[in-house]
Amino acid sequence: MSDYNAVAPTNTDNAPKFDESSQSAAFSHYSNLSAQLPIDPSTGKLVEGGVKAQAEQSFKNIEAILKNFDHVMSDIVRITVFVTDIQNVDAVNEVFHTFFPTYVPARTNVAVNALPMDAEVQVEALVSHGVGTIPNAPQAGDLIKLTNHTANAPANALSSQTVAFSHYNNITAQLPIDPATGRIVTGGVKAETAQSLKNIKAILNSIDVPFDDIVKVNIFVKDLADVEAVNEVYSAFFPDSSIARTVGYVPARTVVQAADLEMGASVQIEAVVSHGDGTPPQAIEDRHGIVIKANNTENAPVDSLSTQTVAFSHYNHLSAQLPIDPATGKLVEGGIKEQTKQALTNIKAVIESVDHVMEDMVKVNIFVKDLADMDAVNEVYAEFFPEGTPARRVVGVSALQEDALIQIDAIAGNAEGTPPETK
Repeated sequence: MSDYNAVAPTNTDNAPKFDESSQSAAFSHYSNLSAQLPIDPSTGKLVEGGVKAQAEQSFKNIEAILKNFDHVMSDIVRITVFVTDIQNVDAVNEVFHTFFPTYVPARTNVAVNALPMDAEVQVEALVSHGVGTIPNAPQAGDLIKLTNHTANAPANALSSQTVAFSHYNNITAQLPIDPATGRIVTGGVKAETAQSLKNIKAILNSIDVPFDDIVKVNIFVKDLADVEAVNEVYSAFFPDSSIARTVGYVPARTVVQAADLEMGASVQIEAVVSHGDGTPPQAIEDRHGIVIKANNTENAPVDSLSTQTVAFSHYNHLSAQLPIDPATGKLVEGGIKEQTKQALTNIKAVIESVDHVMEDMVKVNIFVKDLADMDAVNEVYAEFFPEGTPARRVVGVSALQEDALIQIDAIAGNAEGTPPETK
């Protein structure tokens, strides 16, 4: 690997600090922020006053982190809101509007089974980083965000359908809403999955981006028993083009059981999309013809519906790893420590298969069945991330595939990038 970029962690006393993670980990043109709980940094405790007070504190913590490295709230390209009661999204929205009075980022709202410290809300942000992280060298300039809306997909005043920055598009999580009626489609989970994916495709069509430029898909489903039906529809959309079918390309993927979704939906899908032409001002030679590079290794579990890691430009997006032993295809024996170690061992195998190391990670997402297990998880986690550099998200879910106790996905920096193919 080159030293072209470096992971740049930051922390401030004006937001909650944790030994296991940095408040922000910047790499190239993005900063990944750790999910922010409604903790008052002066006391280390949750604020009082209900979900509005908690939402406000979470956004204040994000604002303090951004201010610490000379950024502002309008630099955010994606917001993810986790609540323990989907009915609380309305209250969160009232607070959200005060922090984003004009520009609104792409957004995901989802109810999960539990949040750390018994919080009612947790907010996460992905931030544009125009100056990049090339040591002692100028960047292409202060890149601009490009937002877009189409009438062929559901519109929401509190989110942009897509926000492009540098070499990525972030798509607002798509509920199975028919844009013509504004209602959830009828027909069960298969029809809902198809509608969610059609909405994503319509958004991409509106900006002349092909469906197979998607590098990561996150699927939130209310009932894991529906995953087989979701997969049946999903495999009809991926691969999409003849080129992708020839190489069997499918994006990296994470499947999460949601406690609830807005409008009573059974499924919700979000996507991260490659953006080869970048966003100006970038020189043509800096952005032309960047390629997607997908990779699988036998040293980690292989899944026909997802690629273990998909690299594009300066990032690698990793599929969620369950604690499956790739040699047996089964969950490892033991409890939460053994399962955490296996999930992280799989991530390590994946990233090392593309000549990267764990120190290149900028973001780690942990889904755990019992938040009471987090002390044990952190004990193992520290063996893999002794410096606690990556930003991090922890949420509690009621169930995971294969009846696992934990699932982990990650994003890694890709210092050498993915230049155009040479002949």
